[in-house]
Parts: sequence; structure tokens; C-alpha cells
Amino acid sequence: MTLPVSRPVLIVLPKRDFDPSEVAVTWKVLGDAGHSVIFATPDGLPAAADPLMLTGEELDVWGRVPVLRKIKVLGLALRANSNARRAYASMQTSPSFSAPVPYSTLRVDQYDGLVLPGGHWARGMRQYLEDAPLQQFVGDFFDADKPVAAICHGVVLAARSVSKRTGHSVLYGRKTTALTWRLEKAAWSTMKYFGRVWDPTYYRTYLEAGSEPVGYRSVQAEVSRALASLADFCDVPKDVGDYFRKTSGLFRDSNEDRRPAWVVRDGRYVSARWPGDAHAFAAAFAAVLAEFRASPAT
Repeated sequence: MTLPVSRPVLIVLPKRDFDPSEVAVTWKVLGDAGHSVIFATPDGLPAAADPLMLTGEELDVWGRVPVLRKIKVLGLALRANSNARRAYASMQTSPSFSAPVPYSTLRVDQYDGLVLPGGHWARGMRQYLEDAPLQQFVGDFFDADKPVAAICHGVVLAARSVSKRTGHSVLYGRKTTALTWRLEKAAWSTMKYFGRVWDPTYYRTYLEAGSEPVGYRSVQAEVSRALASLADFCDVPKDVGDYFRKTSGLFRDSNEDRRPAWVVRDGRYVSARWPGDAHAFAAAFAAVLAEFRASPAT
């Protein structure tokens, strides 16, 4: 009997400003489950996470004052938590993170799974979300019916990727979640009035223009426009257990406590909203990968 070939999982990253929790926690959970991980960047050079999400500095209203910037209030609440920071420090020492492959070399047949992480700072994320060859690769990966996981703004990359088979977004006809407008608006308002007031759009990767209504360029709105039905965007139902814990933005999940998380699976596609879902998101994707590799057609 010939055993199926096990290929690595690919995590694609922007050159800078990816969310450290979504990437590092996913890397650690997948690695602990026995999956090898390869990273890809635009130029094949190591990527850099959003430094504000690592340190929490410059998120408070006094964040530009040299001495006071070290005092963190909002910064402590909004930055990656200790679990994620430890995972990030470990990931930085891994050979795969230090030596990523360039986007130009990517081939669908080289990988068993694909992870599309997020981040929100327009400075680094727009290039990643708007990369046409990367969108084509994502479209081909979905067309190959291989496992794909997308979280936060990574779902925007998926939504912008078109299937050659259908001519629609790869998410057309699928159930998905993503960063909700409720969470995005709350972070934006916090920065606008109480935090990074000199850069209030830090949490908004795209802003509305002209007569567009507020929220039109939000993650939830853009992803929803790519779906077959608005009902295919899956937010947390109000009657679900731990609703406040899942939707307030005040709690993050862990390996020991998945109650704050909200993850949606549709076949071999897994999606989640924000860093607070990262552990459950990665665990769900690890399970999909295990099923995929055990399937006779693999």
C-alpha cells in the first residue's frame, strides 16, 4: 500500500504589519499537531509583524510622548496577549520563518493547505490584499479543493480571489465569517477618540469615499458583497452560549478556553474573525488537514 505524500502547509504573509497572534498561534498549533509549515512573502525575505500589536506602544493617546509612551493602558488590552507573544518569539527562531519563499515560486501542488492571516494597518496590508498574482494562486488553491483557512482581513484576500471554474469569488456559495463591522468599528472608534488620535484610521485598512455609507469599506461589507447571499456571512447568533464573551472584543480564546472563539467551517474552508479566535481557528484547520490527508483521493 502506498501512503499519501504529506506536503507542508503554506502561510502567506505581507512584507510587514501582519497580525502576530493570528500567524504565530496558528503556526504553533499546526506545528504541535504535526504539520510542517512554510511561509511565503512577496520578495522571499522575512516578514515583520505589526509592531504596535507586539508592544502595545503608541496605542494610547499619549503614545507619541517619548517618556509616556512606555505607559500602556489601551496598549495592554489591544496588543497580542502573552500566549501569542511567546508563540511569536518562538516562531521568529524557526528556519521556515527566517527563510520564506517568494510569492513568484508558489505552486498549488506543493502544499496540502493554505492559511491567509490578517492584519489591519493599511501601511503593510494593502499590498498583500491587492496582490493580483497572489489572488490568482488563492483562486487556484480553492479550485483544487484543498484546505484553506482565512482569518480577519485574510478573508478579504479570499473574497477578492476569483475561481477560474466559476468566474465568481472563491467564497461565492460558501459560508464564511470575517472581522465583523461591530469589532472593526469599536476598534476604530477607540483609536479615534481615546487612543491613537493622530492616526485614527489605524484600525481601518480602507475608508469610505464620496457618498459611500459608513462601513461600506469594512471587512464584513466587502466580504458580504462577494457572497452568493448576505446570509452566507455568519456572525455569532444571539442565542448562542457565551454570546457576550464571543462578541464584546474583551476576551480571547486559548488552548484551555475556546468559549470566546467563533469559527465557521464550510467543507475544507475554515474562517474566523480576529485574533481572539486564533486557537480555535488553528485547531479547526488542523482537523481539516488531518481529514484531507486521510482521504483516499489525497
